[in-house]
Amino acid sequence: MRTRTALRFVTATAALGAGTLAYASLIERNMFTLRRFDVPVLAPDAEPLRLLHISDLHMTPGQRRKQDWVAALAVATDPDLVVTTGDNMAHPDAVAGVTRALEPLMDRPGAFVFGSNDYRGPVFKNPFGYFKKDREYVQGVELPSEDLRAALVAAGWADLNNARTVLKAGGRTVELAGVDDPHIGRDSYRHAPLADADLHIGLTHSPEPSVLSDMAADGFSLLLAGHTHGGQVRVPGVGALVSNCGLDRRMARGLHRWPGSDAWLHVSAGLGTHPTAPVRFACRPEASLLTLIPR
Repeated sequence: MRTRTALRFVTATAALGAGTLAYASLIERNMFTLRRFDVPVLAPDAEPLRLLHISDLHMTPGQRRKQDWVAALAVATDPDLVVTTGDNMAHPDAVAGVTRALEPLMDRPGAFVFGSNDYRGPVFKNPFGYFKKDREYVQGVELPSEDLRAALVAAGWADLNNARTVLKAGGRTVELAGVDDPHIGRDSYRHAPLADADLHIGLTHSPEPSVLSDMAADGFSLLLAGHTHGGQVRVPGVGALVSNCGLDRRMARGLHRWPGSDAWLHVSAGLGTHPTAPVRFACRPEASLLTLIPR
């Protein structure tokens, strides 16, 4: 009798595990959602400004559903400014898919930084390795980052990999500063006085605390990042188990005050997954519409 009960328990547990994996790999990872946040960073009496934040597409050829969903955001959100925070590609032939997804948004002011997976392709990784703080970073095949950069710049979007600029969006002047991906040591942020602008935004792919603190110390009021995938697998009531960077896992997704400053941090959980671990659980793929409002 005990043997039968134990067997039933093992069978039920295995079935539950298989069902959860099937849901995470076949259903939730394709349940794209638009999150909305109000962010009080504008001067009193200023009109709201709509900022669309896209990150971590991890595009591979043939992902038409994801491309169509992103393309539809142009009408669904009518953004004043579009920002992408890297890891657009996951395959050497992904540039066409990325540009197809973003093309309807390219008539809006935009800016971008790159992530590690805009330079090198993904390789198989042990998922449990993400719990190791000093794990070795393994790179895959070279990706056509310069082709993607050229396409985005040709559309008029600002390349903010270790750069600053001031542009017009929604009738306002916006200063943006960005760094190349700190996750692979490509970042080079230089302190400088703020430009005379209505709004100041900092961009980074990986939300490393040192970079965020430098930007906040210089007076940037909104910081945007991706990379974490929101943890990718979240435990209800606990949240993300890892952030895959130096950021506190409790801040791995969503809008937060950056500690010790007046800056707001928004971390996107992103729209894709690592191709060798195509699962999401309690962490739907997302883009975010940030409505910037008066303080």
